[in-house]
Amino acid sequence: MLNKYARAFFTRVLTPFAAFLIRRGVSPDTVTLIGTAGVVAGALVFYPMGEFFWGTVVITLFVFSDLVDGNMARQLGRSSRWGAFLDSTLDRVADGAIFGGFALWYAGGGDDVALCAVSIFCLASGQVVSYTKARGESIGLPVAVNGLVERAERLVVSLVAAGLAGLHAFGVPGIQYLLPVALWIVAVGSLVTLIQRVVTVRRESAEAEAAERQGARGSEAAK
Repeated sequence: MLNKYARAFFTRVLTPFAAFLIRRGVSPDTVTLIGTAGVVAGALVFYPMGEFFWGTVVITLFVFSDLVDGNMARQLGRSSRWGAFLDSTLDRVADGAIFGGFALWYAGGGDDVALCAVSIFCLASGQVVSYTKARGESIGLPVAVNGLVERAERLVVSLVAAGLAGLHAFGVPGIQYLLPVALWIVAVGSLVTLIQRVVTVRRESAEAEAAERQGARGSEAAK
């Protein structure tokens, strides 16, 4: 949902910055690696300490590398299978670090076993949601479904809530409850998205197999 509109907007905004990096001789892969390292550091250094505001600031500064590297590759005419693979793989690493950071906080200073479990579920379900699409496409299916909560939604909801929840440290009352609410929303939304994708793959698989059988019968009749 957000992927379609947000990516188009931020791509236009970040194009001049991508061109600047190209002129300085920076490669798209370097941007991908630095961006992921920044997100991982922000999530695993700040979040386990309960520093949600500053952690989110750091993560936000680096998370846009996911758009910058692709923009650079297109400007250079270097879009490649390796670049796509590296970008997708490191996206999973970054996502895992963010929800892992939440889980570490609730397992430690946050002292909430239920929210620790919800954070771990968000981490795991996000990985599986991505896997279902990749696996479906690898066996020749289009997996034509827009899930309720895809990666962009997971990140926006979680990071906005975490950043706002971090304002509690600056004296804003009651706002710390936004993060638990957001985690439950992401958990439920990810489960719905997973079900949507599994159902879609099952339907597309049945349709493909039926078409293959029909084609085989047609070939036999033609003989």
